[in-house]
Amino acid sequence: MPLGNGEVGINFWVEDAGSCTDIVFYIARTDAWDENGRLCKLGRVRVRIEVPPRPFRQVLDLERGCVEVQFGPVRLVGWVDAHAPVVCVEGNSDQPVRLRAAVELWRTTSRVITSTTEARSFLARDAEHEVIRTLPDTVLRGQPDRVVWCHHNATSCWADMMRHQELASLIPHFEDPLLHRTFGGVLSGTGLVRDGELGLVSREPMREFRVTVHTHTAQAATVDEWLAGVVFALPNREAHERWWRAFWQRSWIRVTGDEDAEIVTRGYALQRYLNGCAGRGAYPIKFNGSLFTVDAREAGEELDADYRRWGGAYWFQNTRLIYWPMLMSGDFDLIQPWYRMYCDALPFATARVREYFGHGGAMFPETMTFWGAYRNGDYGYNREGLPRGVPANSYIRYYWQGGLELIAHMLDYRDFTGEVTVLQELAHPIIEFYDQHFPRIDARGYRVFEPAQSLETWQEAVNPLPDIAGLRFVLARTKGWENLRAQLPPLPQRREVWTKKRYLIPAAQYDICANSENPELYAVFPYRLFGVGLSDLDVGRETYARRAHRGTGCWRQDAIHAACLGLTEEARRYVIENFRTKDAGSRFEGFVGPNYDWVPDVDHGGVAMTALQRMLLQYHDDRLLLLPAWPRNWDVHFKLHAPFQTTVEATVRGGKLASLVVSPPSRRANVEMMWS
Repeated sequence: MPLGNGEVGINFWVEDAGSCTDIVFYIARTDAWDENGRLCKLGRVRVRIEVPPRPFRQVLDLERGCVEVQFGPVRLVGWVDAHAPVVCVEGNSDQPVRLRAAVELWRTTSRVITSTTEARSFLARDAEHEVIRTLPDTVLRGQPDRVVWCHHNATSCWADMMRHQELASLIPHFEDPLLHRTFGGVLSGTGLVRDGELGLVSREPMREFRVTVHTHTAQAATVDEWLAGVVFALPNREAHERWWRAFWQRSWIRVTGDEDAEIVTRGYALQRYLNGCAGRGAYPIKFNGSLFTVDAREAGEELDADYRRWGGAYWFQNTRLIYWPMLMSGDFDLIQPWYRMYCDALPFATARVREYFGHGGAMFPETMTFWGAYRNGDYGYNREGLPRGVPANSYIRYYWQGGLELIAHMLDYRDFTGEVTVLQELAHPIIEFYDQHFPRIDARGYRVFEPAQSLETWQEAVNPLPDIAGLRFVLARTKGWENLRAQLPPLPQRREVWTKKRYLIPAAQYDICANSENPELYAVFPYRLFGVGLSDLDVGRETYARRAHRGTGCWRQDAIHAACLGLTEEARRYVIENFRTKDAGSRFEGFVGPNYDWVPDVDHGGVAMTALQRMLLQYHDDRLLLLPAWPRNWDVHFKLHAPFQTTVEATVRGGKLASLVVSPPSRRANVEMMWS
């Protein structure tokens, strides 16, 4: 069962130990980056209670953000405090019981990674070309009645990566984000005393008990310095539960009508819950497992819980899909770590553009470390014939449009909340990069975007649609840049010879198909140029009908595109399929994967959340389009957020709108009913 407070996440489960019951949980933090740039677990904790697990009952209470367990005479609750980085297991028993709590570690020695399978979890670096060494954890001695452990990065791959990526000149100007980073925890409990190096045991049988793990991450020169920074806050379950109840009151979607409707309601709630558990930390949610990776078996190998396919880097294509539905769900606090990562990486991104290309602006790679660098393997080890700054990986060589989508998201955030956040700080350098990197003008007076690519799919392109659509969408809502706006080429499109129907294409010229995205539909989402309530809806629908790659799952966006185009049955079918999917190896219904990524695959759920929201409500400027793609055989009660600090709460029953409450009331005049 997943639990979390936004920064700290745990996988919580119960094991039958015969005459005893084991409460077991992995602990993770969003900032636990090791010396190789890999997001790791802090460790595993086992609480053994000397009572057999019979009869047994376990319930995950989403509303309160906790898990309740009952077995024999014991009743306990596990939770991660919403206001402090502390894990708590507390309970009581009708009869006195003995318990033992212990930390379990697997990073116990210095180790060189030799397995090519395990090396997939270290993709900031490449085991075929570099020696990747992991360091052991540290257990502090002389700690009475508590266990203290941590992982201290005595080394770092950062400087070597800078040199490999031909940026050695920048090393003196930036701080190493990995060196001396230290993460770990302090295990303690009421009435517990030391029992060996990693354990605590009850002095005597107890009727009430509490076991806590206070976690901490810091850039500390020594382990003692890290320990001095641990804040030993007392867990406050009442305040914790108030936070979760308020979270669920921000917004909701409750669909009824048939079995599929119930699956959709459950799936939406579980995915939003996972976001709440992992979305308020120092760094964004990882698309490939979030905080909830566990021991794995991959390619016939047994791998520890630090393993995740694609490693510690962030993929924009995947990560963004977690954050789009947070706008309409009103989870604005969960968005901040995503924005903050790019804001923090901006000075490096700007300096890199100047070093590589000799002009201004900022560029963020499609796949990047949290501090903004390429992965070494993407930049390439065999760079023969490649200019400085051009990655060897053709999938991301000219894939820069993620910066435009980030601005588009921030523009929506501004409209929703009235807050500018870091929009002004990021928008200018991202647009400036496009303005200065593509100065060539063709005979018609249009900019020429070349060399370029259309997402990962079309790897040689001229004037790719996602970039042009993104610039059009962003510049229409941004001051300045009159020359660039006037010089943007038309969106690439064609007209069918016989029917005369127009449709969008991936780029003005495109070749080398290597993936299965539909770049032409970026003009529908994320850049809302075609869709319900907009002109040329038929162009969007014709483009969708002609798309080369069809299906759903992971980052595939057909569900969102169908909803934005008012294609009700297709949107409904894809949303059901996404929310019905479950990882066969996981008990928790909300864990999906591995798909293209890992378990849980949280961008998979993000797609379904976004599509479901836009089946109910869409927005353009000050317009609110109600029920643009909603099936008449589904009843629903929902509350969603919209631009200009608006909320829309409605009930649909029996194919009719039964109630509608818009706040503020003045925005009711902007609602347009889309059902005929």
